[in-house]
Amino acid sequence: MSTTPPIAMVEQTVATAGIAEGGRRNRTTKIRGYRAGFWVYVGLGVVLLSAVFPYYWSFLIGSGDSSTINDPNMSWIPGGNFIANAASVVNDPAVNFWPALWNSIYSSTLIAAAVVITSTLAGWAFAKLRFRGSKALLIFVVATMAIPMQLGVVPLYILFADLGWTGQIGAIIIPALTSAFGVFWMTQYLQQSVPDELIEAARVDGASMIRTFWVIGVTAARPAAAMLFLFTFVGAWNNFFWPFIVLDRQNPTLPVALSLLQSNYFVDYSIVLAGVLLSTIPLLILFAVAGKQLVSGIMAGAVKG
Repeated sequence: MSTTPPIAMVEQTVATAGIAEGGRRNRTTKIRGYRAGFWVYVGLGVVLLSAVFPYYWSFLIGSGDSSTINDPNMSWIPGGNFIANAASVVNDPAVNFWPALWNSIYSSTLIAAAVVITSTLAGWAFAKLRFRGSKALLIFVVATMAIPMQLGVVPLYILFADLGWTGQIGAIIIPALTSAFGVFWMTQYLQQSVPDELIEAARVDGASMIRTFWVIGVTAARPAAAMLFLFTFVGAWNNFFWPFIVLDRQNPTLPVALSLLQSNYFVDYSIVLAGVLLSTIPLLILFAVAGKQLVSGIMAGAVKG
């Protein structure tokens, strides 16, 4: 007996697919052909100005002198002292700028990479593996985000003091190697982006679970992993509370080192804000280099979904 489907059924299937494809194409054409109105550009302009203004204000004060911030007739045109103020920050022996910069780059990169790896592995397990208690365990992981970090500072400091790790950069890296938010983020993304049929097809072809995760899971998770890496890097870079407690002045991160500029009786805010701008330059470079690839990856994942 022939298993070939009737011609009428094939034609009907092709016609249905053509209608659906045509509908999607028309919707895509409408979306791509949409032109933003006047108020859309006004709203975007307001958002852009509100985002750029703090940087301009910091540069305005950082390019002046100690009397600039208290001057009622302050000019909105930047002065010419930014290079000198930045040099004062870099050359200040109490700040240890270059070791602090390296500590921030090293710790933030390692923390972000570790969070992406552990979150992707855990997200794949929660999203695509079936094991007893998975939902309850995921709820427990998410619930840990409700616990303030300040509650664990004292026992954590006692632990690292007993280990002799206070004052070392590893004391801020090890507690941040995993992230409950990262696990939740990757779980939700992998649930939506990877069909179960694709995993079953890989198993039928003889692929092991590790190979299935590497070929399918890692490939599908790239946009979400890039976004998670960027957000984790920024959070680790700007972290001040725990590094200020566990590190010392000889081995600080950049936010802790810059806080020493305000430890005197007289605070020169032009030098302080010049140092703040210096600390944001690596983040701006990171966004400039990876921003386009990040947005294109997210859009590609959205279109494929």
